Amino acid sequence: MPTTLPTIEQSSEVVSPAEITEPPVEMAMQLPAQGGLLSDTETYSREILGQSQFELYHLKATGLRGQLPPWGPHPEQSKHIIDLDEDMRVGLIVKFDQSPLTRLLLCLGVDICAYFHFEGLGGAAAERDLKVVAKSKENQFKYWVGTVIKPQDLGLNRGYYLVGATVEIGPLTHRCGQYIFGYGYIGERRVQIADQPFVG
Repeated sequence: MPTTLPTIEQSSEVVSPAEITEPPVEMAMQLPAQGGLLSDTETYSREILGQSQFELYHLKATGLRGQLPPWGPHPEQSKHIIDLDEDMRVGLIVKFDQSPLTRLLLCLGVDICAYFHFEGLGGAAAERDLKVVAKSKENQFKYWVGTVIKPQDLGLNRGYYLVGATVEIGPLTHRCGQYIFGYGYIGERRVQIADQPFVG
């Protein structure tokens, strides 16, 4: 006749808070604790969640007006010569790895914050920063973080500019995630901010 083993009480499986920080006294009275790995056949997970990382690509600061009238500097003007009142696309791509830790952070909803820095060359050009924030989504590992804005609305004036960007990943909306998890930098683009006639 088969023997029925007694059921383990659920409460006995839960480690008390005191035991988490300080092992029970009777543990010290037993045999010495086992050291590190003893053979190459033992399995051991040193990183339960794994590492997490991201990369930055395709920094953009380009004008969207397209061709100018015949009296412009050139009928097919470079997208990097941008009028003060012209729509300018500013942004970059952030690509994350797919480790378990990354999946967790992105699923929880982490802020992806990009600061675009316009550094004017010469005393006449201004210096301005533009902040753009995106929120991560579950199972999405590539993000376009950018916006469309006119140079004059950003406070830029005529001049030559270097454009770079710094990125902060974090924090989370949860009170336990109020930290910056990572930083990044990408640069540089060069743009000419101009003030020239245009007839749409």
